[in-house]
Amino acid sequence: MPAPSPFLEERHVRVRAQFHERGVDALVVTHAPNLFYLTNHAASAGLVVLTPDAVHLVSDFRYVEAVAQLQASAHACPGLVVHKVPASYDEALVGLLAELGVERAGIEASHLPVARFEWLRRTAETRKLPIAFVQTERVVERVRLIKDAWELGALRESAARVHDVADAAFDAVRAGTPERQVAGAIERALRGAGFDRIAFDTIVASGPHAALPHHRAGDRCLRRGDVVVLDFGGILDGYCCDLTRTVAVGAVGPDATRVYEAVRDAQAAAIQAVRPGIPASDVDAAARAVLEARGLGQAFGHGTGHGLGLEVHEEPRVSRPQPDMPEAVLQPGMVFTIEPGAYLPGWGGVRIEDDVVVTEDGCEVLTSVTRDLLIR
Repeated sequence: MPAPSPFLEERHVRVRAQFHERGVDALVVTHAPNLFYLTNHAASAGLVVLTPDAVHLVSDFRYVEAVAQLQASAHACPGLVVHKVPASYDEALVGLLAELGVERAGIEASHLPVARFEWLRRTAETRKLPIAFVQTERVVERVRLIKDAWELGALRESAARVHDVADAAFDAVRAGTPERQVAGAIERALRGAGFDRIAFDTIVASGPHAALPHHRAGDRCLRRGDVVVLDFGGILDGYCCDLTRTVAVGAVGPDATRVYEAVRDAQAAAIQAVRPGIPASDVDAAARAVLEARGLGQAFGHGTGHGLGLEVHEEPRVSRPQPDMPEAVLQPGMVFTIEPGAYLPGWGGVRIEDDVVVTEDGCEVLTSVTRDLLIR
C-alpha cells in the first residue's frame, strides 16, 4: 500500500520550505521516484508542478481511473489537481505554468534531458511568456534522505521478506547448476515472497566471476570449491531491499576462508561505526581499515554502501570523501547498505551486504540473514 495522506502532506511542506532558498515559485517534478514520493502516483509517464498551495499532476488518459481510485482512498494526495494531457506533456506543462502565473519554475536538472529543457526554455521565450526555468538539484532528494515512519515500516517489511528468499538462494547453490538457473530461482522466490518486482538484475558470480562486482549471471556451471557471490533484492510497495551473501560450493581452501573472514570483519566494523553526527565516509573508513590491515586494501575498489529507498541506489553515498561532492553527515532515519568486498582477479571475490537504518544511538540492521559462510 502507498503512504497515507498525512505523510504526503508533510513531504509537501518540507519540499515547499526550500522554495525561497532556491529562488523558485514552483517546482516541476519529472523524476518518477520523486513524483511517486509526493503523490503516490506510480506511472511510466507524468509530471507534477508543486506550487505553494497545490499539487498539479499532469497525466494522460491511461491513468485517469487509477488516480481517481487513489484520491478516493486513505492514500489520497492532499491538494491534488489533475490536468489531462491533450497531446504533449511538455506543451501541457508550458500551458499550465502560464495559467498558474509561475515566473520562476524550478526543474530537476539531473533528471530533465538537455534537449527537453532547451525546448521548454525556447518555447516560453518564443511565446513571450514570463517564465524562467531555474535549474535545481536535490530538492526532493534532500527530503527523501531522511525516511519517515511509514517508509521505515515499508523498508523493514521488505527486509523481513528477503529472509525466506535467501533460504531459497542458498538451496539453489549446487555443483553443476548454471549461474543463470540460480538467478532464476532467486527471482522466483522474490515473487513468491510477495515482492512487486526485482530491484535490479540478480548477481550470481561463481568462481573467477566473483572477482567482478557486477557480474551478470551466465551459463557457467557452479563447481565444487567455488566461492559464489549472490546479490539480490526486491521492491515492495515501492521500497527496495538489497542483500549480498557469499557462499561456497563444498569445502573451500584457506584463501577463501581468509578473504571471507576479512570481509566479514570489515562489515562488522562498519556497522559498529554507524551513529548520528559522523560523516558517512567514517563508515567507509572503518571497513577499509580492516581490509587494509589484512592486506586486502587494494582489492576493495568500491564504496562501502549506498542509500536505499524508492531507488536501489540513492543518497547517502557511503564511500571515501570526494572533492567535488558534498559529504553526507549521518542522521537518524537514513537508510543505506553496508557492503564491503574484496576482489582478486583470477581467483574470485567475497562481498557481504546488509541494510541498516541510523538510529538515535547507532543503527538497526534491517536484514537478519545469518552472515556465516555457508558450505553447500
